[in-house]
Amino acid sequence: MQVPLLDLHAQNDPILDEIKAEMNKVMQSHQYILGPQVEKIEEKIAEYCDTKYAVGCASGTDALVLSLKALELEPGSEVITTTFTFFATASSIHRVGLVPKFVDVHPRTFNIDPNKIEAAITDKTKAIIVVHLFGQPAEMDKIMEIARKYDLKVIEDNAQGIGSKFNGKTAGSIGDVGTLSFFPSKNLGAMGDAGMCITNNQEIADRLRMLRVHGENP
Repeated sequence: MQVPLLDLHAQNDPILDEIKAEMNKVMQSHQYILGPQVEKIEEKIAEYCDTKYAVGCASGTDALVLSLKALELEPGSEVITTTFTFFATASSIHRVGLVPKFVDVHPRTFNIDPNKIEAAITDKTKAIIVVHLFGQPAEMDKIMEIARKYDLKVIEDNAQGIGSKFNGKTAGSIGDVGTLSFFPSKNLGAMGDAGMCITNNQEIADRLRMLRVHGENP
C-alpha cells in the first residue's frame, strides 16, 4: 500500500466547489493581480484578526520584508528576534539592510523569552520581531512594555499563530504590524502561496499598499 506524503483531501474536498467558484470569478474578471477577490479576503482577515487594515501580498516572507520597509527603520539598525523560527524571519531583516540580533527562547513555550530581550538592546536596536509559534502567542504584555520603554517598533510574525489570543487580544493585532503566511504547511494554508500584513495604523497600511506594487496605492 502506498501512503501519500501529503494528502489534503480531507481538508480541501469539503470546500472544493466553493474554491473553484471563487477561482472562476477571478478567471472571468481577467483581473489576476489584486482585485475584488483579494479585497474580500483582506476584509475578512482584518475582521477575524481584530485589526482595521489588512494588506495582501505574495508570501509570508514578503509580508515580513514589506513590514520592515514600512516602518522606515534606519539602515544598519538592529532588530531583535528569536533563535527558533523559520529562517525567513532573520533573512528578511538582512534583506532590507538591517541587522538581526538573536535572543533565546523560553524552554517551555519555544517563543522568544521576554526576560532576555532587554539585555540584548543597544543604542542601535530599533525593533523586535516576535514569532508566535505552534499556535501559542508569545508574552506580548511584557514585550510591549519593553518596546514602549525603549521606543521600539514591534512586528508579530504570526504565520503559525493566526486565530490565537493573548489576554483577550488577537495575535498579530498587538504590535505595530502583524504578518501572516498562507503557505500550504501553515495553520491557515492556501492552494499555493500568499501572505498578508495586518495593522491598526493607517499610515503603515498605506505604505504597505504602495510598497507591494512599486509605489502604486489603488
